[in-house]
Amino acid sequence: MQIDLVDVFTFGGTGGNPCPIVVDASGLDARAMQEVAARCGHESAFVLPPPSGDYDHAFRFFVPRHEMEMCGHATIGALWVLHRRGLIAPGEFRIATRSGPVTGFVSLEPEGATVEITQPAGKVVDLTAEQERRVLSTLNITRADLLDAPLQNAVTSRVKTLVPIRDVECLNQLRTDMALTEACCVSIGSTGLYPYAVVDAATRVFEARQFPRSSGYPEDAATGIAASALAFGLVRAGLAEADDRAMRVRQGRAIGQLSEIRVRLGYAGGQAIGCLLGGSISPAAGAA
Repeated sequence: MQIDLVDVFTFGGTGGNPCPIVVDASGLDARAMQEVAARCGHESAFVLPPPSGDYDHAFRFFVPRHEMEMCGHATIGALWVLHRRGLIAPGEFRIATRSGPVTGFVSLEPEGATVEITQPAGKVVDLTAEQERRVLSTLNITRADLLDAPLQNAVTSRVKTLVPIRDVECLNQLRTDMALTEACCVSIGSTGLYPYAVVDAATRVFEARQFPRSSGYPEDAATGIAASALAFGLVRAGLAEADDRAMRVRQGRAIGQLSEIRVRLGYAGGQAIGCLLGGSISPAAGAA
C-alpha cells in the first residue's frame, strides 16, 4: 500500500491541511482504511474503482475516529495526486462519494496542476436563542465578541455552525476543548463549530477556525466543506455580495498552519446553484 502525503489549501507555499492519499485502496476494507487515518492522524482519502459507468472513481474518507461521507480537501488532494502520478490527464471527473456525486476539474496552469470540485447549493438556518447560548458557552464568549450577524447552521455536504466573531484577534484567542465541542455539536445538529471574522469585505477575504465534532483532534488547519458553507452563510447574513467573485477563507493561523481556501458561488437566474471549491496543493515536507 502506497500512501502519498500532500498539503491541501496551502498559503504562500506553506500551511495547508495534511492529507494522506491511497490511490489504490481496492484491497482495503473499512477497518484498514480507518487504521491508516488513525496512524497518520489526519483525514485520509482512499481511491476505489467506480461503482458504475456513470463515475470515473469512488472516494472514501476516514478520520481517526470514523468514516466521513465527504471531505473537500481530501477530494482535491486525491485528484491532484492521481494527476501527479500520471493516472489521469487534465479534464473533468465524476466522483462517487457517500454524500453523493462530486465533479472535479483538473487544469494545467503555469504554476502546475490546479483542482476545483463542486459542492451543492448551501442551505442556511439561523440558530435559536437556546442554540446560540450553547455555542457561546462552549467557546467561552459573549454576544459582545460577535459581529451584528446571526449564528447559523449551514450545509453543503455537512452541517457547520457559523459564528461571526468581531475581529481576527478575538477569533484567534478562542479556546475550547474536544468534549465541550462534541456535546455542543450533537445538541445543535452540527459536525463542527466554524467561527469566522471579516478581514476585508471589499476583496472578500475572511478568516476562520474549525473545531470538529468528533474527528479525533481539536482543530483543523483548513476545512473546505466548512468554507463552502461559510460562503453561503456570508451571503445570507449580508456580509458578502451575491455574485461569483472568489471568496478567500484563511484558516489555521492559531495552530501555526495558515492556509487559504477559495470558494466561487455559481448562479443561474439569480439563484445560487452551487459552488466551486479549490486551493493550492503541494507534496508534504519530506514526501517523495
